[in-house]
Amino acid sequence: MNAGLLLLRLVLGLTMAAHGSQKLFGSFGGGGIQGTKGFMASLGYRLPLALAVLAACSEFFGGLAFAAGLATPLAALALVVVMCNAVLTVHLKNGFFNGGGGYEFNLLIATVAVAVSAIGPGRYSLDRALHWDDNISGFRWGVGVALVGLAISLVTTTVLRSRPVGESTA
Repeated sequence: MNAGLLLLRLVLGLTMAAHGSQKLFGSFGGGGIQGTKGFMASLGYRLPLALAVLAACSEFFGGLAFAAGLATPLAALALVVVMCNAVLTVHLKNGFFNGGGGYEFNLLIATVAVAVSAIGPGRYSLDRALHWDDNISGFRWGVGVALVGLAISLVTTTVLRSRPVGESTA
């Protein structure tokens, strides 16, 4: 089980960190912070630079912390919020399947993050090395990450946007 949790954390966390580095630094063909700011503006966010920085940092630093198993529920929360925001602002209207621009990939990422919060990061984690893992994992932590992540995302996609979710930019 511990090796499996390590594998899940590493693949998901480093994938998200790479995705965040596209947004923050322009790595791997990404648009960097200015490109991310433009994308956030196209989604109708009132503070596109602030939201670009938040999203990029959530993916990059949340991904690194998740991979390391450091403050795992907080790292998972960062990933869940970003994925819920992506679903609500971009992917939901396209249906389920990723091939058509749907939300299946985002749902998978958020679900794994919540599940690892509930299970705990495992033996091979910084949370274990710091003796935090017994105090910050379990069913309640998983439910909390899911509910708080969705709540933050709903606030982000409504209050911080000048257009409602799903309204066209044209």
